[in-house]
Amino acid sequence: MTERTPERPQRRIRIGIDTGGTFTDVVAFDEESGELVTTKTPSTPGNPADGFISGIEKILGIVGGEGGDITAVSHGTTVATNKLLEGKVEALGFITTEGYEFMLEIARQSVPDGYGNSYFWVKPDRIVPADRVRTVGGRLDFTGAEIRPFDEEGAVATARWFKDQGITTIAVCLLHAYANDEHELRLREILRREHPEAIVSISSEVLREYREYERSMTTLVDAAVKPNVSRYVTNISERLVNFTGSEIPFYVMKSNGGVLSADEVVHQPITTVLSGPAAGALGAALIAKVAGFPKILTCDGGGTSTDVSVVLDGEPTLTTEGTVGAYPSKIPMIDVVTVGAGGGSIAWLSPEGTLKVGPHSAGADPGPLCYGKGGTQPTITDAHVSLGRIPPHLLGGEIPLDVEAARKGISDLADQLGLDFERCATGILEISAWNQANALRQVSVKRGLDVRDFMLTTFGGSGSLLACRLVDILDLAGVVVPPNPGNVSAFGLLTVDVKNDYVQTHVAKESALDHAAVQSILDSLTDRAREALDKEGFAAADHQFQRTIDVRYVGQAYEVRVAAPEGVVDAAYVEQVAETFHAEHRQLYGYDFRGDRDQQVEWVNLRVTGIGPITRPEIPTLDKADGDALDRAVRGRREVCFDPEQGYVDTPVVWRTDLGAGDTFSGPAIVEEFGSTIPVHPGFEVVVDDWANLVIRRSSNQESAR
Repeated sequence: MTERTPERPQRRIRIGIDTGGTFTDVVAFDEESGELVTTKTPSTPGNPADGFISGIEKILGIVGGEGGDITAVSHGTTVATNKLLEGKVEALGFITTEGYEFMLEIARQSVPDGYGNSYFWVKPDRIVPADRVRTVGGRLDFTGAEIRPFDEEGAVATARWFKDQGITTIAVCLLHAYANDEHELRLREILRREHPEAIVSISSEVLREYREYERSMTTLVDAAVKPNVSRYVTNISERLVNFTGSEIPFYVMKSNGGVLSADEVVHQPITTVLSGPAAGALGAALIAKVAGFPKILTCDGGGTSTDVSVVLDGEPTLTTEGTVGAYPSKIPMIDVVTVGAGGGSIAWLSPEGTLKVGPHSAGADPGPLCYGKGGTQPTITDAHVSLGRIPPHLLGGEIPLDVEAARKGISDLADQLGLDFERCATGILEISAWNQANALRQVSVKRGLDVRDFMLTTFGGSGSLLACRLVDILDLAGVVVPPNPGNVSAFGLLTVDVKNDYVQTHVAKESALDHAAVQSILDSLTDRAREALDKEGFAAADHQFQRTIDVRYVGQAYEVRVAAPEGVVDAAYVEQVAETFHAEHRQLYGYDFRGDRDQQVEWVNLRVTGIGPITRPEIPTLDKADGDALDRAVRGRREVCFDPEQGYVDTPVVWRTDLGAGDTFSGPAIVEEFGSTIPVHPGFEVVVDDWANLVIRRSSNQESAR
């Protein structure tokens, strides 16, 4: 525990911490001076709380603060994500309505992309085996009216069966519970009485909307991660109290782009399944918006994977059709696509003798060969260091790298492939670049966006290493690299508001909408959001609410989520929603049915988001510097291979913190700073903008050649 020195005035320091697979990134924001300070510390996969506390100690040492100065901590975690990606789900039970016990096996008929047709695709194992699914009698219709009464005796027998089997994590999804939660609430009461050790998730609290399979899967995922998230958050909270000596606000990042107090997160663990990637997308969104770039793709490269997303006018796009691993999840989340192409991704030979990269990763332990911690297979990081694209150390020299070990591993792989060393190493990086490019296409081209209009914002420890290749592959407008790119996710945690999402299915054609009924549902959802914000300590005057409606044309299988205005629901209100829907539909699909009386609009889900705003840090501007940029900032030179045909070229190493606003220089160059490296390939130009971003574009000569 740390104590504040009596004679020293107390400061107000807010901290953001993003725990990644290799490093824990930390940003401190002094709420009074506006100062932002960043650092990194190695992650501790055995007990992430150790790396968490080490990060706080390190950042406080840098800023000269003490535990008592901390006013709040916001945290991005991959606990829920990793649990699902690894598929290591503990014994899980499922209770549904009698007659629907094979809902999970039936699932959906759609076949994932890349399999061609169902003959080549094997349906993955269900999250719950059939022998751990039980049913309870009773039935509601789609309006919530009771058709058959709830079977109390059957519910008691089911609860006792799960207790006898030792299954303590249970998900409940009864038919049409989105319209009436009475049966689910009664079943939970019985489970609590008959099986008090059980951890229970009910669908009417997790996802109150129709489509039974997706609602069931979302509830099961919530139940599956609840024990781990609860243990993790509780451990962190206790360690934080011990360190600071008092209770301080502790927030966890949610997938929807908001944060939630740790006390509430343990009741809504599924909301954290994209915690880390969401923070990065939000941090990059704010940085790009301030710098004047309305259309960006984000590329968050870590040690294990790369996360990509789209940002339009400073706002990341949201989806309710996301998946985590093999599991669909319909909670609102930032539309992020993840690919197994991080710094630790392993290069390996397929049984056919072809070179593959990822998705397997060496992670932080043992890590790449150059870490010298027992790694046995070459990785993307080994290729970079072997070619001179990154220095022979990390974190400004804190972690030395064994270049010879990396070269030996890649040489052995090159011998097996019959290639020379440089072609093998650059081939590894080329495959990784195309893997990242394909992920970027999924969030852009497949959604009807022209990537030629977009800048790429790269961040994360490895996010900027292949930036120039991605510009060439995708024909992007250029790249924006923020200062301290390895800490953008942690910075993003300091920029987000508290958010809670509430949804209620209400299917009705526009022409038959009961305005009063819709108003009543929206008011009820708003009241729930208001109550949650009150619990989080926000004054009523600070509460903000956003309405959205899921809308479709009658007969369509899926909806478009559109913004809805405040105010009373009447005919003019409904018409405004319809106009917004027509425009969104045309943007997404290239057509709409505005003015066609034969194509009616149908409302499906009503949504309200409650927002508790926080004070965002200001992004500081950078002063201009005197003299030539390279004369001032070059710290040395080294041989770097950008192209195996050209071989190694003598390349200046530019120390980023010596650059000033307005500085320009051309590649080849290697830009280094404490936590990251940016290789600038030949044919590219760099401009340092007023906010210290590196804006990288193809040179005019290269553009004219294209």
